[in-house]
Amino acid sequence: MFFLPVLSLAISAGLLTVIQTPMDWSFLAWVAYVPFAMACTPRLGGRRLALAAFGIGFVYWLVNIYWITPITLIGWMGMGFYLAWFWPLLAIAVRFCRAKGIPMLLALPILVVGAERLHGFPMGGFYWRFLGHSQYANLPVIQVADIVGAAGVSFVVAMVNGLLADLVLFWRSTRLREQDISKHSPFYWLVLGPAATVVVVASAIGYGHWRLGQTGEYLKEGPRVAALQSNVPQSVKRGFSKSGQLFDDLMVKSKAAAQTGVELIVWPETMVQGLLDPRLWPILTGNLDDDKAFHQALCEHARDNAYLLVGALGGEILRDPSGERYLGSYNSAYLYRPDGTRDPQRYDKIHLVLFGEYIPFRRSIPWVFEQLGRFLPEGYNPDYSLEHGRNYTIFEMARCVHRGDPNSPATLANPQSAIRNPQLEDAPPYHFAVIICYEDTVPYVARNFALDDRGSKRVDWLVNISNDGWFVRFTKDPERVVPSTELPQHAAICAFRAVENRLPILRSVNTGISCLIESTGKIRNGYLAASDGFPTKAMAWTGLTGWFSDKMPIDTRVTFYSRHGEWFATGCSAILIAVVVGPPGARFIRRRRLSKAAR
Repeated sequence: MFFLPVLSLAISAGLLTVIQTPMDWSFLAWVAYVPFAMACTPRLGGRRLALAAFGIGFVYWLVNIYWITPITLIGWMGMGFYLAWFWPLLAIAVRFCRAKGIPMLLALPILVVGAERLHGFPMGGFYWRFLGHSQYANLPVIQVADIVGAAGVSFVVAMVNGLLADLVLFWRSTRLREQDISKHSPFYWLVLGPAATVVVVASAIGYGHWRLGQTGEYLKEGPRVAALQSNVPQSVKRGFSKSGQLFDDLMVKSKAAAQTGVELIVWPETMVQGLLDPRLWPILTGNLDDDKAFHQALCEHARDNAYLLVGALGGEILRDPSGERYLGSYNSAYLYRPDGTRDPQRYDKIHLVLFGEYIPFRRSIPWVFEQLGRFLPEGYNPDYSLEHGRNYTIFEMARCVHRGDPNSPATLANPQSAIRNPQLEDAPPYHFAVIICYEDTVPYVARNFALDDRGSKRVDWLVNISNDGWFVRFTKDPERVVPSTELPQHAAICAFRAVENRLPILRSVNTGISCLIESTGKIRNGYLAASDGFPTKAMAWTGLTGWFSDKMPIDTRVTFYSRHGEWFATGCSAILIAVVVGPPGARFIRRRRLSKAAR
């Protein structure tokens, strides 16, 4: 009796593994939870089911987040242990619904979405490997995300899983005489349930085709933009010994991209290894020659060329709880302007990665901070604990559109012939925002950038700068990188932020995947221009160095999701918690009452 549920859970774990990119067997997502639902039989004790679910879930997560191991083995085990608890939580909830005769086509999607939503609360959140993420390339299906977020896609896929589980249970109850389904009539199981599922799936797909079809009416051509991609292992960045070489290599790429007439050039996260804020230099000690040289070179490069967005450290004088002043460090984005100056604003990353970018309690409870230092990556300096940003910075960019075609042979032969069009100098400026690294996987960050207080769109696009050099393995040949599954999965998840808010996203990522994601979630293959060696398929841009440029497609639509956020997923998580906590709580209250009555 115990072997079959364990086997069923293991089969689901295998299916949930292969449905995500880069394997991309996404069609199996529509059946991946069927074995899971079958394993959660009321005839199996709750404790034994929870134990089996936790064990299989633990193995599942360790296998699928293996790319954390080069950073920290303890952190890898800790993350796997934490995420594994959602498996017994979901299993107990499904078992309860089966015991009460609640159809799986209704229960399973709600419970799956609820469990996925709960990933995002403790430990800074881990919005990874959702059922819906497997459908990132299925554009008609994922358009529903602009109403209910990525959770809506998971719901639709899980509903089909639930229907199939219901049909299997109905067959077993009639042919094998196993009475563990509800007392509904065969009409419900064979007609009403399938009809309801068909309506939901057809409505989602129909809505997707409608939104895709109307996209052209709301698009307007934006500026030509460029993204740089470096290929640097984190071990090299951490040493700071090659800061100048890294900067010079990126500058070569940036100048090449500027020759194609781009108006915005984006460098990856923290690739400029210096503090670019001159206001802090007078109060700092040590050699600041590199910082000053980087800042001056960026000003000169931007002058009369293009806007230049770079990732670097930020700093600010702060006070700890005792009132003592200290220099707080940030993971920041700086914008340099074509007039040769730096924008006085900068964006400081708001959603930091626990143990990767900060350790909690550093100032408030120092002894806890010291204990948590055991989870740090090898060679990580505990003093390098970043501060959370506080402001959702919006960058402004004047419309410096070139006269003539920047792709024409004459312009490419003589870039100075692409003169800026003075007629557009008074046109309304563009506005864009930056999300750094894993912020593109966290729904609330992108959403908070999307609209102003009046509910109007306040940015034309998002820029994602990231450093995925943590998650690749470098061979003895320094030019060859073995990418992990983290790289394409990171890009796939980012596509949902584009759909949710109808904002195109330009990604510039160390080791890849740098790309342009349209507001429909389409990861654009190809480009207007690129350095030698860049393949046309975006998902193949791993372990490469170079640049590409393309036109930014601006979408003017305002979405329901941008206005209302994770209302749907949060509701599902509330139901999941009620299902898991409610019955045990009710039994506890009954036992207390009986105990009092006996006394």
